[in-house]
Amino acid sequence: MGRRQRSAAGLSRAEAVIIERYPQLLRLAYLVLPQELDRHARLLRAHRGVQHSLRAAGRRARQGGDPLAAVRAEVVRYAAGRGLRGPLLPWVWGLRMWPSAEELDEAARALAGLSPYARAAHVLCRFDGLDEEAAAGVLAQAGAGDPGGEVRAGLAAGDADEVGAAEGAEEGRHEGTGAGGRPRPGPGAGPGRETILHPADVHTRPTDLLLRRTRVRAAWGVAAVLLLAAGLTRATVTGPGGGLPVGYAGAPAARAALDPARLVRVPARAWSDTGRVDFTAWPARGPRTGDRALLARALGTWAAPPSGTAVTVAPAASAEPPGHPPQLLFAGDPRPGTAVVVFLDADRVVRYTERGDRRSLDIARTDDADVTTAAAVTLTRDGNTAHRLLAPWIATAGTRDLTAPARPVRPLPIGADGTVTTAFPDDSSGGGGGPKGAGCGPRPVLEVASSPRIVEKHAFLLADRGGLLTVHLTYTPPAEGADAPPARQPREATGPAALARWAQEACTLDAVDGRAVRAVNLWDFALTELPEAAGRAVWSCTRATHWTGQGDVQIRLRPPAGASLAVARARSTAACGRFGQHLLATTVWRAPSGHDYQLAAGSREVTEISATGPLHTRTPGRALAVPAPSAPAPPATLTATLRSGAVITALDSRDGGRD
Repeated sequence: MGRRQRSAAGLSRAEAVIIERYPQLLRLAYLVLPQELDRHARLLRAHRGVQHSLRAAGRRARQGGDPLAAVRAEVVRYAAGRGLRGPLLPWVWGLRMWPSAEELDEAARALAGLSPYARAAHVLCRFDGLDEEAAAGVLAQAGAGDPGGEVRAGLAAGDADEVGAAEGAEEGRHEGTGAGGRPRPGPGAGPGRETILHPADVHTRPTDLLLRRTRVRAAWGVAAVLLLAAGLTRATVTGPGGGLPVGYAGAPAARAALDPARLVRVPARAWSDTGRVDFTAWPARGPRTGDRALLARALGTWAAPPSGTAVTVAPAASAEPPGHPPQLLFAGDPRPGTAVVVFLDADRVVRYTERGDRRSLDIARTDDADVTTAAAVTLTRDGNTAHRLLAPWIATAGTRDLTAPARPVRPLPIGADGTVTTAFPDDSSGGGGGPKGAGCGPRPVLEVASSPRIVEKHAFLLADRGGLLTVHLTYTPPAEGADAPPARQPREATGPAALARWAQEACTLDAVDGRAVRAVNLWDFALTELPEAAGRAVWSCTRATHWTGQGDVQIRLRPPAGASLAVARARSTAACGRFGQHLLATTVWRAPSGHDYQLAAGSREVTEISATGPLHTRTPGRALAVPAPSAPAPPATLTATLRSGAVITALDSRDGGRD
């Protein structure tokens, strides 16, 4: 067989694999691509990566390699390295797309903390059914430096039960809840047993439907003249510093994204008649929504920030200019001399601010925002005074001091355009009316209530942690009573018990980065009796969930008297969330008598706790309390056995707490 024939045969074999396995290959690329890309861009780049794998995979197949392994390797190579470079092809104009299997994005967020090759290993083993050796072979072809290590890291990210939960969860959308049980992929999975969890089926929505009008088609010459005139007008409005980036010169669809006349504007009452209550339901509000010059300056600054523009981008958010006309949320002057424009672009909120000659741009992520996390946007913040735009479904608003649960909510007037102004006292000013931690001043939060058209009697707390968006606060009470009590769902932190507990832990919010975090849940996972009849202690896990899906947790022990004690801290972990419901924590506690005790407590599924090292003990149940080894003995190693028979380690900063 000649060289040309062998080349054609290799390409044919690779093409057959791509056509037969396209949904699986698309899923591989989608989950390996970084979370920094929004869902629309990630989906398009996944298609591009699979389709562009043909030629290189064909060469490998021509040389006698397995065509399926070759295609997989090229897809991984693209998604792990080249997926962020080059133009975003294929072009899609007028539509935003995202996978119909929304659980796929939950799985992507759960894997966000891994390296690209480890994410690929997880998908190859957990979804495509490859064994570790075969997965390592694919990674080696893709250019991974340590294929075996990447496979081990990918498998450690979660067992098959967690992956199954990502596929079939239909309830428990909050942290700490259970999941449904659809069949999950695993060893032996293949085309005949493929699940529906892939991004080949998509949802779409128009980007500019409300602006489309029936127009008489003009001759090509007239259209060219109008396009040239529009370009000159835009250049005049934006000034010499507002020129478009080079990439816009040859992309008419992208240039149209910077036309103020094409901005998406949602009807004022759309929020009350939709099944999707998030930022996409916000109407355009503010007295300057018709100010074309202001809108053009905002769009031009976003596309190409002039010199001196202060640009703040939230962690893991993208600063790239819009590729389609964004949605207008607000345009106005929240305070004299300050103009603000707020846009929504898929999974991003962008705020443009100008004060005299000074301009600034703030960009935040909004992945999977909902009734609570899409409830407010900060327009301006000056000292202790903040001007905010509330969601159109917010009926009432007020402020309360989180450290003073007995104090009533102080109502706030909501302007006709949905804005509120809050003047909070300085943290150092102190205050009374409730329990406070040592050195912890007032912690003001917003308490807002949704319109009955959305949900009846639904109030929730929002904390300002310095970001463009507020942080939603929730509380999960301890599960007690039955031998195996059901999982408790996070609930709004507005009830007496939730407010009392948040008053005790309010100062833990100081560690929360409001630019990256969407919600903070306080979970009391265990109640235990302290030695020497010292009373009952509460073990809690405070989880700050990022917009990317990652989470930072703090474990604390609160004795009956005094401040809570820090036990453990971990970053970028699934612990204390929907995919990390099993927990073991341990610490050394000093009794009033001066004696030290090794304490440990587990979540509801723990049936036995064991200690090794300087301690050798095994205790049935969810709590352990034994005299601690004398210093300078090394720390004991503690593990817990779950009702299922699985064993977990104590949570720590070294990736403890996993099965």
